[in-house]
Amino acid sequence: MLHKIIMLCLFFCISLHADEIYFMPYEKKEALMALQKQILSAKKSIKIAIFSFTNKELAKVLKQQAQKGVQISIIYDLDSNYNSPYSTIGYLAKLQNINACTLQGLENKKGVKKYHGIMHQKLVIIDEEFVVLGSANWSKNAFENNYENLLITNQKNIVQKANYYYTKMLKSCKPF
Repeated sequence: MLHKIIMLCLFFCISLHADEIYFMPYEKKEALMALQKQILSAKKSIKIAIFSFTNKELAKVLKQQAQKGVQISIIYDLDSNYNSPYSTIGYLAKLQNINACTLQGLENKKGVKKYHGIMHQKLVIIDEEFVVLGSANWSKNAFENNYENLLITNQKNIVQKANYYYTKMLKSCKPF
């Protein structure tokens, strides 16, 4: 009996976490497919904070989800996206159910030269149940040529923390 309880607990504990990690360029196809699958699994909301977003395939998947009524919020880095002809911000910001904004890093107040940092996140929160994060920007180069990583998790503490800080960043975001 004890053996059955232990096995049931192990199965239940393992099934609670859906952690996957991908390393590019070795797992470039698997990583891109996993990211697309997570985006397509969204029923209510997708929250994204991304430094550089130029991948047209991912933009099309987000457009599909927005057309289905999924609410999408995207925080882009101000300097790398605002005037970039390659950024998806202009394409996605005009679509219904997608809110896009830009965020600049904090101002350096020390030293002779004043400057702002960058919004360097690569974060996705799906239905407040899954988080995708890693080093990879959403560019073709990041998935095909760079040494990057992508982690997908549903660990509650990570999802809650990501959502908390996403909300803080969103409050400082400027509409596109």
